[in-house]
Amino acid sequence: MADLLALGWPAVLTLSVVILCFLLFACTRIAPDLVTSAGLTLLLVTGVLTPGEALAGFSNPGMLTVAVLYVVVSGLTETGAVGWISQSLLGRPHGEARAQLRLMLPVAGLSAFLNNTPVVAIFIPAVVDWARRNGLQLSKLLIPLSYASIAGGTCTLIGTSTNLVINGLYVERTGAAGFGLFELAWIGVPLIAAVVIFVLLTGRWLLPMRAPAAAGFEDVRRYTVEMLVESGSALVGKSIEQAGLRQLPGLFLVEIERQGRSIPAVSSQEPLYGNDRLVFAGVIDSVMDLQRIRGLVPATNQVFKLGGPRQDRCFVEAVLSNKCPFIGLTVREGRFRTRYNAVIIALSRNGERVQSKIGDIALQAGDTLLLESRPEFVVQQRDSRDFLVVSQLGDQHPLQHQRAPVAIAIVSAMVALAGLGLFSMLEAALLAAGAMLITRCTAGHIARRAPDWQVLVVIATSFGIGAALEKTGVATLLADSLIGLAQGDAWLSLALVFVATAFLTALATNNVAAVLAFPIALDTAVQMGVDPTAFMVVVMVAASASFATPIGYQTNLMVFSVGGYRFADFVRVGTPLTALVGMITVLLVPLIWPL
Repeated sequence: MADLLALGWPAVLTLSVVILCFLLFACTRIAPDLVTSAGLTLLLVTGVLTPGEALAGFSNPGMLTVAVLYVVVSGLTETGAVGWISQSLLGRPHGEARAQLRLMLPVAGLSAFLNNTPVVAIFIPAVVDWARRNGLQLSKLLIPLSYASIAGGTCTLIGTSTNLVINGLYVERTGAAGFGLFELAWIGVPLIAAVVIFVLLTGRWLLPMRAPAAAGFEDVRRYTVEMLVESGSALVGKSIEQAGLRQLPGLFLVEIERQGRSIPAVSSQEPLYGNDRLVFAGVIDSVMDLQRIRGLVPATNQVFKLGGPRQDRCFVEAVLSNKCPFIGLTVREGRFRTRYNAVIIALSRNGERVQSKIGDIALQAGDTLLLESRPEFVVQQRDSRDFLVVSQLGDQHPLQHQRAPVAIAIVSAMVALAGLGLFSMLEAALLAAGAMLITRCTAGHIARRAPDWQVLVVIATSFGIGAALEKTGVATLLADSLIGLAQGDAWLSLALVFVATAFLTALATNNVAAVLAFPIALDTAVQMGVDPTAFMVVVMVAASASFATPIGYQTNLMVFSVGGYRFADFVRVGTPLTALVGMITVLLVPLIWPL
């Protein structure tokens, strides 16, 4: 305490702000971006940080890379490529543990060769879609996703920016040759195995259980919807189950109409043929999911007679009034598209599905229609006497499945350019985002709304708080105190370097922790007369192995709000995992890189 007071009031205030932020994260439901923004504001107005220091995080390449990657990912989402990734790469698991294994292994493998941030950015929407289709708990998957990407990043020099930062400092300060591209795999591969096994064995008890988004289906509207299997699509020849049409929650395949005959009580092993007409009944979310499956199109050809490209349209719910001129007419008899420039793709009556095909249903007052239309329909018909209610379904709109190969090619090119070192990750992401817009894989208005500003604000403000820890000397004081406990023992010094670096990472960010711990670790090795290589590896691993808090690593922040997690969820799962990784690292590193 005396040493802290000796640093002056800025150090005391900074540590107090950090502790207060942690308490608010752990004990309240206040949004993380509000907490970190308030903490950074306090450090700014009290003069601990200058405006340039406080706002430096908003121009940090790491934060900007995350922001741009949201635009890149919107191209994958808008073309339906995310669904292809989830089905082709992740498959259909049987059980929670198998799902986690199917997810973590490819993520860890990709993160060894890519920066783990874009890997997580690409996989988040794929996992959300995958969980919904297969009835999986999203909260059981997103923390493993982040942890697998972190572990994979420790395998190679380019797996995470932390490794590159430490390697650069090591070469600059010592004149050593530095680490080879795959040299870190000696410790990284065992750590991947440890993280995967830990999650598989303990996830059932430690990972949180959140109420699924599809809960409560008994009290929601059910629609009747008809979809057509496109000839030559990837769905042809697949069974109902293989196509993912049995796994959508709250959705039931009523029958298949094939070449003029009806197939009721459809088996999950029934193969699909081109031009099959599928009749579904279910809730709105799953009905919307059907619109995003590549190879399925609305059974009515009226959809293709609407003006303009499909990606510029939207989905609308409308309730018919008794003044509507189509009351008493069947959907097939009416000229709905001609009058309203909108097409009926699903229908619900009194909250229940109608026992008939859509084209044969006679419209009644109070029927709820799911329409595909131009956005102007909502404005034009909101006050119309023909409808009681007209509301657009958020930003839902038809996907451009034909552009999915283009989107995947763009992302693959981004990965190659960054992986080969031809461009930085930020430059490659900017080029990919521009390509997504130029090729119309994503529209400008969608790209502008793509970034998750809560995540970006937390990342940017966390950099400012980390800068305050470094500037006031608090970080150095905390690390020096831990290292001083080693009393000359090399192995104990390694252990304390890991603890100090991991602690700083939990407080600030991985790169800040690495930069602060580097000189302490190097000086410790020099004073003890041992090879500093092992100490450098320990700092790399400890700075990256941030499992215990959501603010310690940006991939944790990226899954934090999507998974509906609480701060304590990361503490409960990540603290024992960090301890396990620390023990493995301290035991193996001196054997691989002798002291």
